[in-house]
Amino acid sequence: MGNGGHPRLARERKTLRAMVHIACEGRHGTQDTLCDTCNHLLRYALGRLDKCPYQASKPTCANCPIHCYHPAMREEIRSVMRYAGRWMMLRHPFLALGHLFDGLRRAPQDGPRQDREPGHAPD
Repeated sequence: MGNGGHPRLARERKTLRAMVHIACEGRHGTQDTLCDTCNHLLRYALGRLDKCPYQASKPTCANCPIHCYHPAMREEIRSVMRYAGRWMMLRHPFLALGHLFDGLRRAPQDGPRQDREPGHAPD
């Protein structure tokens, strides 16, 4: 399995989707779908995750020394996480616990992998 399909990254994608859906539903009154603004934010965040140089060994974005989000998008995703975070334990307890444990992870001391493109399997 390549890094793009790593279970940790798959869980992080699910967590992102869940948080954006919770925030969109609560803030914009949507049901089972995202508004255009939230859909754009989710696509952006998933794209940043796909391009993360740390891949499976990545820390949570809050603990990462590389800030790959545009500042306005970083603030928007923080806002979504603040809003949705209080609901995650009730609606998605396993994802919430996984995210809490991931928050303990620090960036690898040797930095991101530079010897390959993100998403490619190691040699």
